[in-house]
Amino acid sequence: MSEDLTLDDLTVPMRALRALAVDFPDLPAPTLEISTIWPKRLELTLYDDLAPFETWRVALGIAPDDVQFREQNGGRTWVLLASGEFAGAELKLIAYGDSLDSLRESSGDGGEDA
Repeated sequence: MSEDLTLDDLTVPMRALRALAVDFPDLPAPTLEISTIWPKRLELTLYDDLAPFETWRVALGIAPDDVQFREQNGGRTWVLLASGEFAGAELKLIAYGDSLDSLRESSGDGGEDA
């Protein structure tokens, strides 16, 4: 499937990326992915902090109810996921951040409630 694609087949997510850069130049820079596996998708991934996810979610008009929450790494990492459409592309927004217990442990709190 992907071996027959040309760069022209990826124009939908590339145009969406260009529109994001024009419309939201001051938003936190995510890791970007355009793939021949999903040629109409643009993925924005944010690492180490969940706060920029909310900034992007609001800017993109994704409803709070459309956000999925997951845990990984034995509950030490929280993951936020949302999908939407922007400039004709399927947009996938992902953020990874430390869980509260993980943050407490790294600050020496031991991860327990007061």
